Amino acid sequence: TRFIYCFTAELHLIERIRETMFTHIENFNSVFLCLEQWEEVSGYDENMNTIRTYQVCNVFDSNQNNWVRTKYIRRRGAQRIHVEMKFSVRDCSSIPNVPGSCKETFNLYYYESDSDTANRNSPPWMENPWIKVDTIAADESFSQVDLGGRVMKINTEVRSFGPVSKNGFYLAFQDYGGCMSLIAVRVFYRKCPRIITNGALFQETLSGAESTSLVAARGVCIPNAEEVDVPIKLYCNGDGEWMVPIGRCMCKAGNEAVENGTVCRACPSGFFKSTQGDQLCLQCPINSRTTSEGAINCVCRNGYYRTDSDPLQMPCTTVPSAPQAVISSVNETSVMLEWMSPRDSGGREDVVYNIICKSCGGGRGGCTRCGDNVQFVPRQLGLTESRVYISDLLAHTQYTFEVQAVNGVSDQSPYSPQYASVNITTNQAAPSTVSIMHQVSRSVDSITLSWSQPDQPNGVILDYELQYYEKDLSEHNASTIRSQTNTVVIRGLKPGSIYVFQVRARTVAGFGRYSGKLYFQTMTEEEYNTSIQEKLPLIIGSAAAGLVFLIALVVIIIVCNRRRGFDRHDSEYTDKLQHYTMTPGMKIYIDPFTYEDPNEAVREFAKEIDISCVKIEQVIGAGEFGEVCSGNLKLPGKREMFVAIKTLKSGYTEKQRRDFLSEASIMGQFDHPNVIHLEGVVTKSSPVMIITEFMENGSLDTFLRQNDGQFTVIQLVGMLRGIASGMKYLADMNYVHRDLAARNILVNSNLVCKVSDFGLSRFLEDDTSDPTYTSALGGKIPIRWTAPEAIQYRKFTSASDVWSYGIVMWEVMSYGERPYWDMTNQDVINAIEQDYRLPPPMDCPSALHQLMLDCWQKDRNNRPKFSQIVNNLDKMIRNPNTLKAMTPLSSGVHLPLLDRSIPDFSTFSSVDEWLDAIKMGQYKDNFANSDFSTFDVVSQMTMEDILRVGVTLAGHQKKILNSIQMMRAQMNQIQSVEV
Repeated sequence: TRFIYCFTAELHLIERIRETMFTHIENFNSVFLCLEQWEEVSGYDENMNTIRTYQVCNVFDSNQNNWVRTKYIRRRGAQRIHVEMKFSVRDCSSIPNVPGSCKETFNLYYYESDSDTANRNSPPWMENPWIKVDTIAADESFSQVDLGGRVMKINTEVRSFGPVSKNGFYLAFQDYGGCMSLIAVRVFYRKCPRIITNGALFQETLSGAESTSLVAARGVCIPNAEEVDVPIKLYCNGDGEWMVPIGRCMCKAGNEAVENGTVCRACPSGFFKSTQGDQLCLQCPINSRTTSEGAINCVCRNGYYRTDSDPLQMPCTTVPSAPQAVISSVNETSVMLEWMSPRDSGGREDVVYNIICKSCGGGRGGCTRCGDNVQFVPRQLGLTESRVYISDLLAHTQYTFEVQAVNGVSDQSPYSPQYASVNITTNQAAPSTVSIMHQVSRSVDSITLSWSQPDQPNGVILDYELQYYEKDLSEHNASTIRSQTNTVVIRGLKPGSIYVFQVRARTVAGFGRYSGKLYFQTMTEEEYNTSIQEKLPLIIGSAAAGLVFLIALVVIIIVCNRRRGFDRHDSEYTDKLQHYTMTPGMKIYIDPFTYEDPNEAVREFAKEIDISCVKIEQVIGAGEFGEVCSGNLKLPGKREMFVAIKTLKSGYTEKQRRDFLSEASIMGQFDHPNVIHLEGVVTKSSPVMIITEFMENGSLDTFLRQNDGQFTVIQLVGMLRGIASGMKYLADMNYVHRDLAARNILVNSNLVCKVSDFGLSRFLEDDTSDPTYTSALGGKIPIRWTAPEAIQYRKFTSASDVWSYGIVMWEVMSYGERPYWDMTNQDVINAIEQDYRLPPPMDCPSALHQLMLDCWQKDRNNRPKFSQIVNNLDKMIRNPNTLKAMTPLSSGVHLPLLDRSIPDFSTFSSVDEWLDAIKMGQYKDNFANSDFSTFDVVSQMTMEDILRVGVTLAGHQKKILNSIQMMRAQMNQIQSVEV
């Protein structure tokens, strides 16, 4: 409250009060101008203290109109004026013989004026032009008379008026027939004081024109603070009190609130604060420091590191020491390695182990890396437990195994991981499994077969044993043939019958395991006769050569046909069977559609599960044939496991049931850590189900989009390595996937990627509304993922899967972006035909993009094999430095597609649109608040600027910086064109 006018009649003088409260302090006699009816007299208050008053008491005269007026009072910006009056009134009843016109009230008036122009006659002493405020009545009147004087009872009343708009005003008091004394008048207005609250400064603010008015005041953030969410406001009410706070300011990153939140002070050296907020600065964690005051993070000391996912308050960590106490246990050509954890984990809990296998001796002048044939269980890289089982080693061979300890920061260290090594020598062992068998020829009663030598003979092969039996009979009825070569003729077979064949090799250490089952069929008599008839026109046409020659030729043709079995006229069934090869220790892939009864393939390759063992928990999606659920599987004698369950909707046709279960017939033949595992099927109850292992993180493309920028390059390469390993396994079995894409890769909780969805054969024949699959030559093909020869000629091979794998690599490195973005499928086909290829995604190492380009070779014979891809990725993982080189913007990638990968800034009207386009829209306010609001300013930003605007995630920092660099390049290109 600020007083702008005050007087008191006490002892003719006004007592001086502090200047900050009262502005007009003057002698009593100069305050009022009054008509003659008012007079200045002395009296007593309630406490018998002497006081001076203005009084009037003309109660015996009728029609009284007695005025007293203040001097000119300046408004000083106030819109509403308050008047406090102290007065006393004589009770009319206490006055003897008082007439009926006696009053116990008086009136309060005001008159506005831009200057002090009033005199004795102007403004006139009447209600108009004066404005009446109120009629004032006393709460208590006095009537006591003592010692010859009147004892007053003082009343205090406050009235207010407004709005006032001129420079100043006068007050007037009108008596119209009463006996009263005016003791003191105080004139004031109300204001809300200057204040710092909610991190903002609010200046002194006057109250509004009405007593209920709320005057909004905009706060200004204190230094080193910034607004949160909405503009900060307070409202000043009519009583001069702040109320209704809206919004607030918080100290910026690198600053903390002190002095009850009125000051944002920079974090001192050795302390940091990473985000905006009320929290205090934190001391730098162990092994880190700051380089200046006001730090938003602490820099790791030399030799210590922090991953992108580590919280800033976590101590910086280092690489682990070597594992301890490695022990080995050799069993023929297998070895179990076990070890103890490193003495020093580097301060982290994410230590895993890699196994480096080297084969030593053998006259090769040192140790060399082991080949891909060596098997590691559970895996070779990223082991979480301190043991590994290694098999398929060579017999009588020295090996060195290095057990590396790595953690989350090992890829940041310039030094190779620390390791412990162990040397072993394998023992004598039986040969490995024969991997490939094919039919040389056939007739009505014989089949000639040949096979390759085992990948690991483990000694001299003494001979081979071939086991065979009719497909419809039991394996117990099998016959065997011994052969010292890898070719054998099996005679005495039934015409038109399918036989099951298996072969194994023998060394001095004994027999190896039987190969997988392979099916071949003898010719029928009809096929044999048909083939003779088809040859007769050729024979007759050569009759000029003579009858003897004709007879001889017929005999030769018959003999040859019996021996060779007319390979060109083999049944379709046998043709298909010949396409499939065998891999050691695995079942052989057989197309379930080659079975006369597809249900037989389901029974052979998929385990039947009793419906009582399956418990569906919830629906998690929808498939082509029905719902996809999660649930539990509890088999007798085994622990309960979490599984995924595909169900066949009711009302299905027999064809739909066959197609639905065909995927299980395919999947059940595979057994690899990077291929989805089939647990079994339910076909004898309703609904029909396919049960597989449960993959917690779902499809790879969705998982990557949900975790954009959250993984290191090594982690992404590890995912790619797993996919390539699974595809190598499938390629070794001559299985062609045809629909390899990130959407068909599933991810478990340990980030292990597994190939899934083995049903594209359905899409190639059936209609589907999915725009991913586009008609081509009568079938459905995922254009963006498919090799050109497969689109044009439907030539699907392992090489076309390699092309698709290159697209998957691009999807992974771009965190799930759509290949070729918004191009139409026809645009994609045309671009590929013109040798355009996808550019490197942001932050993609050049080595990985080069591998993509290798996968996209137009000539499929020039594309790498999956085994080569696995080897390349393993080399990158072992040597992370190869992943640090990025593809420059000026690389040989064709610009028409490159322009699509990084948006052209000139197509956007604002920085906000540009940020949305690069999926960084969450930082729009950060850019605006830091005045990075034009492309000219943004194009000059550095990494320090990006940190300053509050971008703390490393992946987001890189994405924004790369886009800024492209913006500069585009600006330079535009300037060059203009020149």
